Amino acid sequence: MLILAAAAGTGGYLVTDHVRADHAATVARTAPPTPSALASATAAPAIASAAPDGQAPRAAAVAAALAQAVAGPALGGRLLAQVVDATSGVALYNHLGPTPAAPASTGKLLTAAALLAVRAPTDRLTTNVVAGAAGTVVLVGGGDPTLTGAPTGQPGAYAGAARISDLATQVRRALAASHQTVQRIVVDNSLFAGPTVSPDWAAEDVPSDYAGAITAVMADGGRAAPTDGIRSAEPDLAAGAELAAALKVPGAQVTRGKAPAAAKVLGTVKSATLSDLVGQMLQASDNVIAEVLARQVAVATAKPASFTGAAAAIRAALVKLGVDPGAGMRDGSGLAADDRVSAAALAGVLRLVVGAKNPALHAIVTGLPVAAWSGTLANRYLPGSTGARGAGVVRAKTGTLTAVSSLAGIVHDADGRLITFAFIADRVPPGVEATRAAEAALDRVAAILAGCGCR
Repeated sequence: MLILAAAAGTGGYLVTDHVRADHAATVARTAPPTPSALASATAAPAIASAAPDGQAPRAAAVAAALAQAVAGPALGGRLLAQVVDATSGVALYNHLGPTPAAPASTGKLLTAAALLAVRAPTDRLTTNVVAGAAGTVVLVGGGDPTLTGAPTGQPGAYAGAARISDLATQVRRALAASHQTVQRIVVDNSLFAGPTVSPDWAAEDVPSDYAGAITAVMADGGRAAPTDGIRSAEPDLAAGAELAAALKVPGAQVTRGKAPAAAKVLGTVKSATLSDLVGQMLQASDNVIAEVLARQVAVATAKPASFTGAAAAIRAALVKLGVDPGAGMRDGSGLAADDRVSAAALAGVLRLVVGAKNPALHAIVTGLPVAAWSGTLANRYLPGSTGARGAGVVRAKTGTLTAVSSLAGIVHDADGRLITFAFIADRVPPGVEATRAAEAALDRVAAILAGCGCR
């Protein structure tokens, strides 16, 4: 088993910055220092021997420890929950665990696990520029959502991103030899299929600061410029315009089309590794990265790279690993209000992630936000909160939609036993304050697991 080094509309996100960004967790950490365990908790986990640490908790004791917290009114009267001993697979707590519900962004765990089951964590996504007709170059999307239009030396929206400026440098050199100029740029999105916006998303979701159209060509997560707050409604054309600017032909026509067969490659760049992209997706709960990575699962398994094809591909990949999440997911991000997956499936996927049989999935552990320290948990579990005991110990993916607050992750209990958990509160009252209260209540539940020997 894997042992950590230490202990809007009704269809989408609430129309508040607080919820849209799922606590936008690229925010700088402002919390006071967390417990000394944090240093090791944030280190990369390592595979330990098969012998488990600590004694297994008893289900009855876990239920008794959680009883008051899971019944708290802030959770809206219903909490779907599954707590599992990661070593044995025994359910330590189950309340409506097999019942499908809207997972919100905890659904990204399915995408992450499926991707790393069918692609190597070290793989990278390639973006090419190829020669088209006279005076035309074609920007061919490989589905890299982090490609940046930021000038050389300036940060893009994502760390480690490939640069359009590097593509432009290569293209200029390649064309200079034949004295060609660029008058037209074609963007080729043919890697992906189907609609660019899910019919299951709310109208206000696209364009927004948390979601955009999903195209095989895009830059900076679908933004027209790296620092834009709102994502572009036409991210492929925006990326083409950025290439035109980098080629010093800002007036060049930008259109959609397909690259000629066997076209000469004029420039190529590669993304950060897939494990890095998974980490960026999980840390910031980035919906655009999630949807693009979901399509990469479909591409790798020869299924249509669409919303429906990607969802089917994710399910098939997870079934092969031994966990069937059901057919209720409509997308790869959890943004659709009609998405359905059970807490039991989420906890089961997390058990796969920390298991020794699938080492490629371990990158998900390092990508999970750490309580009171990173990502969407940076400003939760802070000193004085009801979840403070989980600071530096709980690693989890958050989820927030209108009426839904969810949390799914891993934690070592007081005896060092590794536990996976998934909680979905899907009847949370409306409003930001109610959402914050539900999150605090979920944090308290996870923190109880961290402090529980429960024998």
